[in-house]
Amino acid sequence: MMFLNVSRLVTILSICLFLFNCKDDESHSYEWKTLEVTATAYNSLPYQTNDNPFITAFGDSLKPGVRYIAVSRDLLKLGLTHNTLVQVEGLEGTYLVKDKMHYRWRNKIDIYMGTDVKLAKEWGRRKVNITYRVKKLKDSLQN
Repeated sequence: MMFLNVSRLVTILSICLFLFNCKDDESHSYEWKTLEVTATAYNSLPYQTNDNPFITAFGDSLKPGVRYIAVSRDLLKLGLTHNTLVQVEGLEGTYLVKDKMHYRWRNKIDIYMGTDVKLAKEWGRRKVNITYRVKKLKDSLQN
């Protein structure tokens, strides 16, 4: 009987340590970087994308009303990869990288605005600072 109670206690302690260590590691393994980019806006419309306007280049399904951005492919190398968290100057909330743009674009993001063409046109084209979350390099974790 005593063995069963000790075994349960060890299991519970192991689970707690695992959960707390994972959360602690996760919160300390990311950093935020800032970059100036050109920002435009796009919509889920065939004439702006292709014949599947709600499917991204990463294969995700877009949902109007959810905060997504597309990034130029040169930004992928800087850490703005699929599902990266991004804050866009002048906009509230946090966005997710869910799409990538054509190879011809450089240092650019495209903000997803569902099917609201008027809102996208109002945004226009502007230079903004973005702040994005990337994993820290292992070397910087040891310092």
